[in-house]
Amino acid sequence: MTNDTALTALPLAPGQWALDPFHSSVNFTVRHLGIAKVRGRFERLEAGLLVGERLEDVRVSATVDLASIDTGNADRDAHVRASDLLDVEKRPTMTYRSTRVSGEGEDWAMEGELTIGDVTRPVSFAVEFGGLVDVPMDGSRHAGFEATGEIRRSDFGLDFAPGLLGDVIKIQLDMQFVEPKAAA
Repeated sequence: MTNDTALTALPLAPGQWALDPFHSSVNFTVRHLGIAKVRGRFERLEAGLLVGERLEDVRVSATVDLASIDTGNADRDAHVRASDLLDVEKRPTMTYRSTRVSGEGEDWAMEGELTIGDVTRPVSFAVEFGGLVDVPMDGSRHAGFEATGEIRRSDFGLDFAPGLLGDVIKIQLDMQFVEPKAAA
């Protein structure tokens, strides 16, 4: 009996890949009043990609500083950070830990656990592998990914402003990771 995930060729060298924060972002969209979308991003993110010899050994982790929210409106951002909404004093970060990665070629899926405050829920992302490139300036090798998924605010106890803000938040991650030096 064979394990198909063990047979999938990994396109990345094993090791701890570092986030390229200058070419990575966490973006989101939420409906306002049910008629329009508000888009935003989080400015501060830490993430890591651990690639093992087998697909089942791949792990992704990320921590987002919720106070770094940017919707393009400073007054709105301050209100979202406040105790009656997101309450970043009580919930300073959002963390994600993958539990399973599957796929091949350009199309992948990542399952994991998202924690906001003291609530953890399973969240899955569709992941598009953008490819690998050697950066001419320093010779480092970068891998690019886009991950998309959605969460429900109410699943995380963030059910403030019903009717004003939609429950579903669509998430888009654009990430670049740098290959470990020993593997380059």
